[in-house]
Amino acid sequence: MAKISGATLVTGFPAFTARRLARLLLERGEKVFLLCQAKFEDAAKDLVKDAGERGLPGKAEILLGDVLNIDVGLSGKELKVLSREVRRIHHMAAIYYLGVGSGLTERVNVDGTRNVLDVASDLDHLDRLVFHSTAFVAGDRTGVILEEELEAGQTFRNAYERTKFEAERLVRARMKDLPISVVRPSVIVGDSATGRIDRLDGPYFLIRTIVNFPVDVALPLPEGGAYPLNMVPVDYVVAAADAISRDPGAAGKTFHLVDPNPLSARKVFDIVADNAGRKRPKGSFNSLAVRYLFRLPGVEMMLRPQRHFFEYFSRLNIYNCMNTLSCLSGTDIICPPFPIYAASLVNFVKNQARRQALAKSEPEVEEDAFY
Repeated sequence: MAKISGATLVTGFPAFTARRLARLLLERGEKVFLLCQAKFEDAAKDLVKDAGERGLPGKAEILLGDVLNIDVGLSGKELKVLSREVRRIHHMAAIYYLGVGSGLTERVNVDGTRNVLDVASDLDHLDRLVFHSTAFVAGDRTGVILEEELEAGQTFRNAYERTKFEAERLVRARMKDLPISVVRPSVIVGDSATGRIDRLDGPYFLIRTIVNFPVDVALPLPEGGAYPLNMVPVDYVVAAADAISRDPGAAGKTFHLVDPNPLSARKVFDIVADNAGRKRPKGSFNSLAVRYLFRLPGVEMMLRPQRHFFEYFSRLNIYNCMNTLSCLSGTDIICPPFPIYAASLVNFVKNQARRQALAKSEPEVEEDAFY
């Protein structure tokens, strides 16, 4: 795989995946431009300071802007610097949190992508724009889902899925004049070595419930947990996306960043329970009944993000990833099987619970929308 020189522009800082990608590039000795809103400037300065203290060979420059603005809020001088130096863009800015209004989600995920595409078209030396989408643009589809497929008559379960679908349509329309790759991760969990992540939602909700439930009971799962639960560690996602950005043959293609051999949800949470020393989940509840339950005002507001997660293993979805396997063939980048890193996720949840107990307060929660 040919190595491409030059700087990388990363949008969406300080979202967890954006931070992880920036750190990967800095560790390699590359230059990174971090696009972030002014309210996140201190977080960006902390990353720059930390990179210096750790002696990372790369260089990070902070650009204060907003994907909602024309030219993503940058000055003419700043755009000239990007045009001269940037070879790759990772467009990671998005709103995925379901507690954010659909209007803002639409503006950030769709209009923001359009603005990034316009900036990319003015960069003189751009080799690749990687658009970070999601496997869940498949919406309510079932069965085998190919990487090349996008529009298949599906409907969507939430604004996040719908707006990422609309953004991907914009991106695909520009592939004829821009060197674009689309990556679609499934459910992103923490680092495979440490379990670390910035928000204990999604699969961490059930892990935390199993680990910390006051009574050792066997919790039921939607549809008995029979369907696959596809998860990927964040370190795999950023390493794969970076490799795809450097492969000349990856332009114009879409890549599912998924576990090629996912376990059933029941097997996943059996492994979690075993690592936590708790009872394995037992029993089943109907996902249709859950939809009615989540419509109750109090329940819906409290558990909206968890509803999003439950729906991901309430039907049979198989995400074909032949493009990804082909691109990463010959590298050491592989998605680790869940049993290898399950203990890391459980231990991270346990440590978070201990810190919360010591502080006797809620853990600090970062802002819901990074873009």
